Amino acid sequence: MVIEHEQLERSGLTRYVPPKGDFEGFRDDEHYREKLKEWGLSSAKEAKREFLFKERNYQRVVMIKGYETYGKSEEFNTLVIEFRDGNLTCINPAFLKEMQSSSFGRESMLQVEEKDFSTPEQVNETQVNEETPEPKKVAKSEPKKPKATKPKKEQEPKIELPVDKVHFTASVKQFALTYNPFNEENDEVVVLENVKVVQDPPIEIGLAWCSHSKTLKKFELAPGDQLEFDGKVAKKKLAKGKDVEEEFVVDTPVLYKVNNPSKIVKNQ
Repeated sequence: MVIEHEQLERSGLTRYVPPKGDFEGFRDDEHYREKLKEWGLSSAKEAKREFLFKERNYQRVVMIKGYETYGKSEEFNTLVIEFRDGNLTCINPAFLKEMQSSSFGRESMLQVEEKDFSTPEQVNETQVNEETPEPKKVAKSEPKKPKATKPKKEQEPKIELPVDKVHFTASVKQFALTYNPFNEENDEVVVLENVKVVQDPPIEIGLAWCSHSKTLKKFELAPGDQLEFDGKVAKKKLAKGKDVEEEFVVDTPVLYKVNNPSKIVKNQ
């Protein structure tokens, strides 16, 4: 390949793609350095001013005069470079960057023609004799079926829990196991249903749980037993047990816990 000295201008061999109109210039040297770094053309403190524009059998010296922007949010740039003869042309930053490589031009003709440095808006005519690739046919995809809208879950009414100890009525739903991360074991609990705070007006809690303490075990409870007791209630979800049998698994979320039940009465 014959490479002429960079001082020799070959205006007649270069095809120019001039900017469409006004283009962005550089505010100052600092702005110029920032943009070069962004394009990967130079990160040195002293920003590079001259670059090589290479074709297959010659090269020319150019300077970056500014840039154009494109894209939905104008995040992409096309460089506007000036040759020594005053001509302007547009070029993709990545293509100009490759031109600075010493290996540029030594690659096979096939490799050069396979590269696509054009922007979506314009084909860079400086790539002499490169054929414009035919657009690939995109298979028409069938229109997506609208997703079935899931019915919104009804939000449970917010319950204003009493702060002090109150009197409860409830019935035993089942016994369960919950994993305790502190002792890394499952603890026994009693799951209560129809839990109600007896006051005026009464507060319907629904499901709640409490520890199956020694005091409760004395009552030899069974599912369906009706209870009255005093205690405090807090919002604390019942955690699932670890590797437990099906009979000790609760099939619905239990969001409230009764703490320290006392004065327990088991109704017949």
